[in-house]
Amino acid sequence: MVFSENSRGNSSFAGKIAGLTDAAGMPGPYRGRNGCATMLIMRCTLIFFLAGTLGWAQWIHYPSKGIPRTADGKPDLRAAAPKLADGKPDVQGIWVRVAPAGTPPGPEFGNTVDYYMAQGSTVPYQPWALALRNQRRYRDLGGNRPSEHCLPHGVLGAMLPQTPFKLYQTPGAVLLLYEQLNQYRQIFTDGRPFPDDPNPTWWGYSVGHYEGDTFVVESRGFNDLTWLDDSGTPHTTDMRTIERFRRTDFGHMNLEVTVDDPKAFTKPWMVTIPLRLMADTEMLEEVCDNEKDAAHAVTGGK
Repeated sequence: MVFSENSRGNSSFAGKIAGLTDAAGMPGPYRGRNGCATMLIMRCTLIFFLAGTLGWAQWIHYPSKGIPRTADGKPDLRAAAPKLADGKPDVQGIWVRVAPAGTPPGPEFGNTVDYYMAQGSTVPYQPWALALRNQRRYRDLGGNRPSEHCLPHGVLGAMLPQTPFKLYQTPGAVLLLYEQLNQYRQIFTDGRPFPDDPNPTWWGYSVGHYEGDTFVVESRGFNDLTWLDDSGTPHTTDMRTIERFRRTDFGHMNLEVTVDDPKAFTKPWMVTIPLRLMADTEMLEEVCDNEKDAAHAVTGGK
């Protein structure tokens, strides 16, 4: 049994088990994975049998207003990419990453940066960073990653689990709301500079601007506690990232992320993450309280 985003059915509990497709008729993403998915599946399976009288619990099936539709009333994801009133690209909506072609099947496959690099490219690790990544990936099998303790994935890593996030544009900032762990980022577009001596944070400090049909985000001021993917790709406090959001049509967007961290990598490197719009639905609340189970995790080194 899979705890999946495509299970938006008759209630937020029963629907997660039912295994329907989303409004676009596409298979939906895996949801609820923060290192303790098995416990979440068991818990939701129990609730499934008790939820008959709960009815509609959250807006998992609610028509999105003002979006283009096909003749049969479904969202027209191939319609033209929208613009804001001032002509800037409109990147708003609930998005989820699309599995890249040629990668292995299963709910865990897409959470590694290697699958999103250009063919023939590899992450240019410094020796210590490669050794640490290999330990985390092959010995520990991704165990003890920050999300197991309800801590943030961080920039790049948060886009790789197949869980939704929402972009919301305002005149002075773009808000990025993550369904997983109920976390958020503020990307300021009011022209402010970076802080002179920033206190390192999980998400860093982000400023954005528009280049033609692309929304560009520059971030720095990170701590070194996040993983760039669930395989354990590390970074240092010197990391800087550039994210480029380009909406190709109404229902699809490409996210290019460039990582520059000379202490961890020998040169900058880039991934391209395809994104798909999730129409006729809303974000669900996800509260992480399973960090108590992390103490019982067994990794390859124990």
